[in-house]
Amino acid sequence: MQRRAVVSVVGKDQIGIISNVTTVLSDNKMNILDISQTILQDFFTMIMLIDIKDPSNLEKLQNKFKPVEDELGLKINIQLEDVFQAMHRV
Repeated sequence: MQRRAVVSVVGKDQIGIISNVTTVLSDNKMNILDISQTILQDFFTMIMLIDIKDPSNLEKLQNKFKPVEDELGLKINIQLEDVFQAMHRV
């Protein structure tokens, strides 16, 4: 069964955001299924839907984003797709 997660990235626009975030995903064998990014004034926002093999690894993956967050001043969040949908249901 395919499990999916949502990765959200927010921060001040700068060179290297997409590269650094997708490198973490690639290094951890995560496939990007869909991606949307935009720049609002000076703020960069990106949401990705990724395929994950083992949902229990999400916390470990979140920790691997920490150096990118610290280096680029970003907020990166990852959560299972069904949790994301439940949180954003109106």
